[in-house]
Order: sequence, then structure tokens, then C-alpha cells
Amino acid sequence: MDPIFVIILIFVVLIVIFAIKGIVIVRQAETMIIERLGKYNRTLESGVNIIWPIFDRARDIDWRYVTRDVSGQTTYITTRRTSRIDLRETVYDFPRQNVITKDNVSIEIDALVYFQITHPAKAVYEVANLPDAIEKLTQTTLRNVIGELDLDESLVSRDTINKKLKMILDEATDKWGVKVNRVELQDITPPADVQAAMEKQMRAERDRRAAILQAEGEKKSAILAAEGDKEAAINRAEGEKQASILSAEGEAIARIKVAEAEARAITRVTEAISQSGGDPSNYLIALKYIDALKEMVSGDKTKTVFLPFEASGVLSSLGGIKEMLEGVGKVK
Repeated sequence: MDPIFVIILIFVVLIVIFAIKGIVIVRQAETMIIERLGKYNRTLESGVNIIWPIFDRARDIDWRYVTRDVSGQTTYITTRRTSRIDLRETVYDFPRQNVITKDNVSIEIDALVYFQITHPAKAVYEVANLPDAIEKLTQTTLRNVIGELDLDESLVSRDTINKKLKMILDEATDKWGVKVNRVELQDITPPADVQAAMEKQMRAERDRRAAILQAEGEKKSAILAAEGDKEAAINRAEGEKQASILSAEGEAIARIKVAEAEARAITRVTEAISQSGGDPSNYLIALKYIDALKEMVSGDKTKTVFLPFEASGVLSSLGGIKEMLEGVGKVK
């Protein structure tokens, strides 16, 4: 074989190897850290990049992967080494962990951390295992934050806990080239005995509120009934008052009419008696005695009536009245 051909063949093979190993295609939202002879050289951008196959090599990084079984329910979390760094926002679902509150109650918390690598070189060189470091940092920070709160505060202050965790984690992971966007507490599970006590407390609170609402309803009902009775009594009294006033006014008017009629009658009788030369006072006195006698003899038929001596004189004047009336008739 010709030596020149062998050299050319070796040169072609080297070119092919260089093309295969030296041309690196980086996908969008990914990057690679290139080291030249063991020292950081550059960070590859998305697209086609050329490296020296013998001198340059990509630095591996530990990355966390979540896989599911065929049913899609069981989750497996694995950590593998890869040379490609994902620049997209990543969510880490950490296993449940036990934390102790300020009032010494052990609870289980399931947390989620959303973060994004902003400086790939720091993520590779500033921390040995980035997923494990973020997980441990989240766990310890969560214990510290929950340890400052009571159980009731822990259950109702999720937003406060999330904001505080985000602020602490974002500050701590800045040196690793990581930006923590948000932290979410998926679930907070107290012990079974604490849950039973809380359910009893909630049930008692609901019963208390129901009793209060029922008592308030009965109170308002009694007040409305009393106000109704009061208004009814006022209306009845007002009606009776108006009826009494109207009745009194009617009686007064009737008496006035009767009195006016009697006055007209007496006036006419008096005029008539005066014209005949008689005394009208005897006539009036006789009428009053007659009315009194009617009232005295009315009712019980067995009672005895005693007349005073002066009454005989009045009764004897009735004949005179008759004569006066006849005289009046003759005058007419």
C-alpha cells in the first residue's frame, strides 16, 4: 500500500473524528460548560459550536429527573450526571418531611421549589451537587421557619411561609447561579390525634355559632313580637280614645240639641203663659216634680213613695196650669 495513501486515509479519519467530536449542537434553553485541559474555557450557546476534541471536554453536572410508571401514579426520582444544563424553570417536588412547630407539635410538610439556573458556570463550580444542595437547604430553612410559628399559625399562614422561604432560598442560592422564583407548600399534615382534636374543636365552634344564631333569632323574634303587641295596644287605645271622643262629642251634641229644643219649648211656653197673665215658674217647677215622680215610681211596683208637704201645693198648681193653657188657647 502506498504510504501517501495511508497518510491521506489517516488524515481523512482524523477529519471525520474531529467533525464528529468537534462539532457540538446545543438545543434551545440548554448550555454546556467546556473545559480545556481541565480549566474552564467557555459556556456554549444554543446552536452549532466547535470545540477541540482532544483538548476540550464538557463538564458534567448532577441533575434531578422525575419518571413515572406505566399507570402514571407512582413517581420515581433519580439523579444522573449530564453534560447539558437545562436553563428552563425547574420544579423540585421534595419528599415529605417532619418539622416541629413552636408549640412542639410534629407535622409533615410537602414542599415544591421552582428555580432556574441563571449562571451555568456557578451552578457547576460553586456547588458539588446542585439538586441535593437545594433540597437540603429547603428542608433546613423550612424547619427554621416553621419552628418560629405555632401550629395554628402554620396552618393559616401558608402565603407568609412561602414568601419567607423564597426570600431566604433566593438569597442563599444566588452564589450558586440559581434564581428561586417561588416556593409552594403542597400539604401540611398534623398528627392524627391533633387532627381529631381540631375536628372536635371545629365541631364545637360550629355548634356554638349555631346556638348563638338561634338565640339571636329567638331574641329578634321576641323583640318583634313585643313591638307588634305594643303597636297593637297603642292602636287599640288610640281607637278607643277616638271612639270615646266621638261618643262624647255625639252625646254633647245630642244634649245641646235636646237643650236647645227644650229651651225653645220653654221659651214658647213661657211666652204663652206670660201672655195669659200667669206665672211660668210654677209650670217649670211642676214639670220637674212630674219627672221626679216618674223616676220614683218606676221599677219596683211594691215600693212606697212619701211626698213632702210642699209637693201637695205644687200638685195643686196643675189645675192652674191647665187653666193657663186653656186661656192661651182662647187668646189664640
